[in-house]
Amino acid sequence: MAEVLELRAWTRPRTGKGGARASRREGRIPGIVYGDKAKPEIIDVDYRAISQQLHTGHFQSTIFMLDLDGKKTRVIPRDVQLDPIRDYPIHVDFLRIGEHSLVTVEVPVRFLNEAASPGIKRGGILNIVRHEIPVRCPADAIPEHFDVDLTGLEIGDSVHISAIKLPEGVRPTITERDFTVATIVGRTAEEPVGGPAVAAAEPSAEGVATLAEAAEEKENDKEKESKKKD
Repeated sequence: MAEVLELRAWTRPRTGKGGARASRREGRIPGIVYGDKAKPEIIDVDYRAISQQLHTGHFQSTIFMLDLDGKKTRVIPRDVQLDPIRDYPIHVDFLRIGEHSLVTVEVPVRFLNEAASPGIKRGGILNIVRHEIPVRCPADAIPEHFDVDLTGLEIGDSVHISAIKLPEGVRPTITERDFTVATIVGRTAEEPVGGPAVAAAEPSAEGVATLAEAAEEKENDKEKESKKKD
C-alpha cells in the first residue's frame, strides 16, 4: 500500500499568468485542487518538495496529505506540466480523495530473477513492453509496484497481465485482452571478416515477430485513449 506523505500548500491570492509567475519567483509551483464535489482551489506548493517527489518515479501514484493553510485534505496528483525547454515542473493538479474513492493510476513493474531465465542466459534480451501498468483501485490500496518473476523463461516466451498476481480490489484498466507486459527475444550472432564473433543487436525472426506484436498492442491502446478523449 502506498504511503501517505504530507505536503504543505498555500492559497494563492492572485490568479492568471501574473499570479503564477509571482509564485514561481518565490520558489513555489502554482497548482489547483479539485474534485470530491467541492469547489476548486487555486494553490501554491513548494518547488523543492515537488521536484524531490518527481525523482521517485511514482509521484502520480502517491497519496499526499495536503496541508493547505492548516486544513488537511487527502489528494493524489493528476497532472504535472513541465517546462518544455528546461524540463522542470511549472504547474501541478491534485484530485481530492474522499472516503472509499477509487482512482486510476499507473503502477511500476519490477522484473526479478533475470539470472534464472534460460533465455537470457543464452543471450536473449528482456524486452519490456510496459514499465507501468494502468489500474483502477481503492485510493487506500494503491500498490507500490508489481513483481514479474523471469525464472524459467525461454527465448520467445511472453509475460501477460494474467501472469501477474494483483491485490484484491485492483483491476487493470485494459480489460478486453490479456495484454503483454514483457517478452524474451533472441538475437543473432555475426562474425565480421578478420575478427572474432560478436553478438549483433539485431533481433532474430522470432524476436521481430514478438516485438511487432507488442508494438501493435501499444498503438491500439493509444488509439483507444485518443478516441475516449475525443
